[in-house]
Amino acid sequence: MELKDKVVIVTGGGQGLGRAIAEFFAAKGAKLALVDLNQERLDQAVQACKKIGVEARSYLCNVADEAQVIAMVNQVATDFGSLNGIVNNAGILRDGLTIKVRDGEMSKMSLENWQAVLNVNLTGVFLCAREVAAKMIELKSEGVIVNISSISRAGNMGQANYSAAKAAVAADTVVWAKEFARYGIRVGAVAPGFIETEMTSGMKPEALEKMCSGIPLRRMGKPYDIAHSVGYIFENDYFTGRVLEVDGGLRL
Repeated sequence: MELKDKVVIVTGGGQGLGRAIAEFFAAKGAKLALVDLNQERLDQAVQACKKIGVEARSYLCNVADEAQVIAMVNQVATDFGSLNGIVNNAGILRDGLTIKVRDGEMSKMSLENWQAVLNVNLTGVFLCAREVAAKMIELKSEGVIVNISSISRAGNMGQANYSAAKAAVAADTVVWAKEFARYGIRVGAVAPGFIETEMTSGMKPEALEKMCSGIPLRRMGKPYDIAHSVGYIFENDYFTGRVLEVDGGLRL
């Protein structure tokens, strides 16, 4: 797909990987619909895209809320007059061991923390993919859906909730690629490893060094690396139903 003048939704687009993806696509000439829950961050991201020279709009939306997702997708299609794809990037963390025993005291991962991560990282992806696919079919528009999975989909200690969601996202990428191909819709995913973000920038140097020591490339990835990979999936018309691993060679 040629990205110039295409309308693409980026969830979690106000910061981090989402903003990097938005700015990468803006540089390619795409029109951006940025979705997040933080209006201030959204406004900053929209202005950054506009400075590059493209149309960009912001949308407050909880991706785990069905009614909000339906309304958001309809509004994007109305505002831009078309819809060509989505990057399902929005996600949260609620890390913790499933069961932890310390000094004779036992604690458990709460159902609340389990469900919160599944609601956003899995149900949110399902709702957004479903509604965007339906809208593109309605508009008779060929398009692309890219889901952000994670290296943690293989199972990472302390992330039972996150790993489950990201594994399911990878599996559904294959399902939707098969289901939506007849409508001219491709579906792919990117599984990032450890990426430089605001969260990692606050880590102690020794912790960062330990983290990077297990990565064959001996460094964390940059948001641009993930944005570039998402762009590749959009632009390669024969890519569908697969997950790109962008982790510097690390395997959990």
